[in-house]
Amino acid sequence: MVELESTDVLTVGDEAPEFELRGTDERTYSLADFADAEALLVVFTCNHCPYAKAKFEEMNRLAEAYDEVAVVGINPNDAEEYPEDNFETMVDRVEEGTIDWDAYLRDESQSVAAAYGAMCTPDPFLFERNEDAFQLVYHGRLDDAPNPDDTASQREMAGHIEDVLAGEPVTAEFEPSRGCSIKWKAGNEPDYWE
Repeated sequence: MVELESTDVLTVGDEAPEFELRGTDERTYSLADFADAEALLVVFTCNHCPYAKAKFEEMNRLAEAYDEVAVVGINPNDAEEYPEDNFETMVDRVEEGTIDWDAYLRDESQSVAAAYGAMCTPDPFLFERNEDAFQLVYHGRLDDAPNPDDTASQREMAGHIEDVLAGEPVTAEFEPSRGCSIKWKAGNEPDYWE
């Protein structure tokens, strides 16, 4: 396990990069599928990382609490090297109720993770809908519990979502997420990875 912190590749105001990814329900999802949402929370995550697994329940809480927000997990990890991150295990996690988000998507080519600048699992990006586009308002951690066994005292992303839904700007400073590194396939490492 290589522990990393997220960095900023997208900046506040940037539009969410488009994607077409297979979900655990066998549908193909794009940004247009979430066009009715007031906000979109994209979290690059996976099945095996202890940091990612520690945030599943917080993501479930956010998905349940905010009908106006689409909570989307995207798994970009190399499933050949890390078999627990395969699509079948993603489906199992959803079917058993461990994961209860609006969508859990597979980024097999890893191009979406690279376009967003994902570094680790979990790596959350919060976007606000602005007419026909989603614009980044915050990239950073879900809460203030950086390690898998820590207990959060502040649910920071919930506060950022509340700001967005109230029409207020998210003024919080960047607090990096911490987790296992994205497991890139050989030759897929993006330029920002160096």
